[in-house]
Amino acid sequence: MNTWIGRLVASVVVIGTAIYLLMRFGPGIPVSSVVTQKQEMFSVSGEGKVTAVPDTGIVSLGITINRPTVKAAQTEVNTKINSITNELKNSGIAPKDIKTENYSVYPEYDYLQGPGRITGYRVTTDIKVTVRQLEKLNEVIDKATAAGANTVSGIQLTVEENRQKELVQEAREEAVKEAKAKAESLASAAGITLGKIINIQENVPGAPVPLMMLDSAAKEGRGGGSATDIQPGSTDIYSTVTLFYETR
Repeated sequence: MNTWIGRLVASVVVIGTAIYLLMRFGPGIPVSSVVTQKQEMFSVSGEGKVTAVPDTGIVSLGITINRPTVKAAQTEVNTKINSITNELKNSGIAPKDIKTENYSVYPEYDYLQGPGRITGYRVTTDIKVTVRQLEKLNEVIDKATAAGANTVSGIQLTVEENRQKELVQEAREEAVKEAKAKAESLASAAGITLGKIINIQENVPGAPVPLMMLDSAAKEGRGGGSATDIQPGSTDIYSTVTLFYETR
């Protein structure tokens, strides 16, 4: 019994001694550590602008007819709208670019003699026409008014959708180029060393703002015989980006 206890005590002493010697003189045990370094950030913005000539025209053509009966007014409006539509198609306007936007029927009242008395009916319709060959816009308006349109309004000059995307990309590239150049110049002047770009923000540009033309009366309304003359001018597309750099 005493022999067994003596052996156990001796074993504990040996193991304890071994652990002590290992900790005292053995290789260090690696300990994981996380070092947090505060990164300074530097940001700068740049703007890009691209100027383009509009290539698409949008116009609203209207017809208003007053007649004693609804049927008479509707019949005349429908006849004129069919005539206008045929002229548009003959000018190369695709059916998908001719859209009815309004069709309304209103009674006309006479209030001069007592309670309002219906004297007739007014029928109005408007069609929105997209002219994808802008050079034909003047011709389209002239032919439409000759065919019966008595109001011309909402003329917009803009850039075709796919072309818009290309122009926005060009403006974006110009904005990034300007921002990088500005960052390098400012950092050099301030004695800052730029690291990598860690974030980019863009003020998402919308479609180019259409050039709005003044509404005009149709030829029969202004008693004129002169041809329509609408000039396209130009439109600007913008993009603004902000670059965020690490600094060293």
